[in-house]
Amino acid sequence: MTYLPQKNKKLRRIVAASVIGNALEWYDFFLYGTAAALVFGPLFFPAGTDPVLGTLASFAGFAVGFVARPVGGIIFGHIGDRRGRKQALVITLTMMGIATFLMGLLPTFEQAGYLAPACLVILRVIQGIASGGEWGGGVLMLSENAPPDRIGFYSSWSQLGVTGGFLLSSAAFYLVQMLSTEDFMSWGWRIPFLASVVIVGVGYYIRRSLPESESFVRDVKAKAESKHLPALQVLREHPKAVLQAMGLRLAENGGVYIFLSFTIAYAKFTGLSTQLVLAGIMLAMVFEAFSILFWGWLSDIVGRRAVYAFGAVSLTVLAFPFFWLIDTHQTHLIYLALFLGLPISHGAMIGTQPALMGELFPTEVRYTGLAMGHEIASIFAGGFAPLIAMALFASQKSSWPVSVMLIVFGVLTLFALYTIKPQGKRVEVDSSLDTAGIKEV
Repeated sequence: MTYLPQKNKKLRRIVAASVIGNALEWYDFFLYGTAAALVFGPLFFPAGTDPVLGTLASFAGFAVGFVARPVGGIIFGHIGDRRGRKQALVITLTMMGIATFLMGLLPTFEQAGYLAPACLVILRVIQGIASGGEWGGGVLMLSENAPPDRIGFYSSWSQLGVTGGFLLSSAAFYLVQMLSTEDFMSWGWRIPFLASVVIVGVGYYIRRSLPESESFVRDVKAKAESKHLPALQVLREHPKAVLQAMGLRLAENGGVYIFLSFTIAYAKFTGLSTQLVLAGIMLAMVFEAFSILFWGWLSDIVGRRAVYAFGAVSLTVLAFPFFWLIDTHQTHLIYLALFLGLPISHGAMIGTQPALMGELFPTEVRYTGLAMGHEIASIFAGGFAPLIAMALFASQKSSWPVSVMLIVFGVLTLFALYTIKPQGKRVEVDSSLDTAGIKEV
């Protein structure tokens, strides 16, 4: 926390609570992606003798969670814009933790037949609804309390929760994979999911003590009296902003799920050690945690669009070299690919994204607008990206179609970025944090 001004104690408290709370919730959500690549195929989606088809089916279940995310975005966007950011975040964390814990108790296909994958998909839908309401609230708790000239830097802290969640989930599976293969496939894979019962308690305590957003507190009376549904108001008054937010997500979200979930499965089917790839991903994500803050800080100086464009262009350039480096099976080159893809390319986009997207919407519908743009795009970019990539790989037995897909994501994001004109900051904040403090509701 040495980066934060010591005088803003309550702002530091908001940063700490937001980062920890987000990390705990995204830990739950990312567990499925790792498990889909490693164990869910043979345990829940057996498909004859071809393990690729089983993994493909497990990624289809992964995609279902993303289909549910816009629903969560609308539901919790409404709660967040009318009742408060904090209340929405407490509910999403509780839902996510319970669903994840129950996944760890599910019987496998061998034990319960088709009931097993059906229950797994239902729980994944609940995870998706919860995560759909999480991101926008976490971002706004920081951006709406930040000094006007440092919105990029402070809002980038919210993304550390996403990075931290993936690190925790990867570390959990890395550790349980040290068990024998028989023990891991029998009961070891359940441990990371069952640990959610502890996470729910810790996260709930953190979220309940979180101060409310400054902007929401100022406008709470007007919000309470409003009769307009935030989702309808967003679609009626800000449709272009929703499309722009969706476009920004394509390269960032699609790219990262190719680099993470698909790469783990790709390594598995090309003879690479999954532990080696997981270790490389975890190391790259540690560096990305620092790079996210750097990119957010830089966006306050050179502009959001410039930093985001760098990330999208670098993704496009890296599309083919990334898999060339992975295919060498040399540790240092695999790590190089992951470092270029995560701290550099993805980091530049995700570190700038909260502030850039937040400035597209006014306060009264910002939670809903962010959630809709962010989560609708996640269906195509995040949910279906590993599924499509796996299908292309199964069809061609090569990575080149996946590289083409990355290039398409990058080009579409650059087009969306081009349509966003430079504008003044639209996040309404109280610059007198030092004396006014943060009010609670």
